Amino acid sequence: MKKIMESIYESIGETPMLRLSRITKHYGVKGNIFAKLEYLNPGYSKKDRPALQMIEEAKASGHLKPGQPVIELTSGNTGTGLSIVCQAKGHPFIACMSEGNSMERAKMMRALGAEVVIVSQAKNSVKGQVSGEDLKLVEEMTKRLTKERNAFRADQFKLESSYRAHLLHTAVEMWEQSDGEIDCFVDIVGSGGTFEGCAEKLKEYNKDIRCYIAEPVNAAVYAGHSIINDGRHKVQGCGYAMNLPKVNKKLIDGCVQVTDEEACQMARDLAKLEGTFVGISSGANVSAAIKLLKGKEKGKNIVLTLNDSGLKY
Repeated sequence: MKKIMESIYESIGETPMLRLSRITKHYGVKGNIFAKLEYLNPGYSKKDRPALQMIEEAKASGHLKPGQPVIELTSGNTGTGLSIVCQAKGHPFIACMSEGNSMERAKMMRALGAEVVIVSQAKNSVKGQVSGEDLKLVEEMTKRLTKERNAFRADQFKLESSYRAHLLHTAVEMWEQSDGEIDCFVDIVGSGGTFEGCAEKLKEYNKDIRCYIAEPVNAAVYAGHSIINDGRHKVQGCGYAMNLPKVNKKLIDGCVQVTDEEACQMARDLAKLEGTFVGISSGANVSAAIKLLKGKEKGKNIVLTLNDSGLKY
């Protein structure tokens, strides 16, 4: 048990792992799903991990100066983590977020002391469905404000520290908590850091572990499918229909497509059956795992993350 902490960011990580036995029974599949309860981090998502790693490494290297503002584009989860870490470490934080994301996330970041800049969506976009085009607009705003504010860019899509948070911590915890009884890992990619970090480390432990990318059916670029309906979908913070800098394709052993309906229904089932009140991307991860257990990975042990809290939607 951790002793008394001096700062809230010390509570990031070391999340519990839960066997989703009620879900596998409900869906009539053989095998196990081991879920890291990342929504129990202080910012209610797995993105607390890279937020802390990016800031600590930037401070150690001197790239982040004392009191310098920090900025990043976010769907809300990385921004929440950065709000917590920056506040505790004495840095103003500016979050740039698409209006297509849940405004509950913007309210949470503001409550934590962040400045939140909301960026209008692209002309044909739908609220609640953030596309790659929407993300480009947020990126443009972030770049402009980075120069104007002389801010440090905590770039979750490009900084090595973003994926190292999962390489050094998340995957290590997965291995230790499961006693190494892992056959597969599945992850729906946003910035790609979780997949890259966990896949790299897990394959280092055991090269035979198979790593799958889950994707919204409308934006299955890693599976090589055509983009449907301009890539719009309801899985916030994931599935931007583009190749990501932090995803090494050599680590991908397969892809699984998930519909909006499947992801949403699974999130509801996770709450009702397992008592885990999580968001849509968590539902997508578990839905992809169920599909694998019904098919090529029948009877195997699959590890994944429950990414964020249902309170953010």
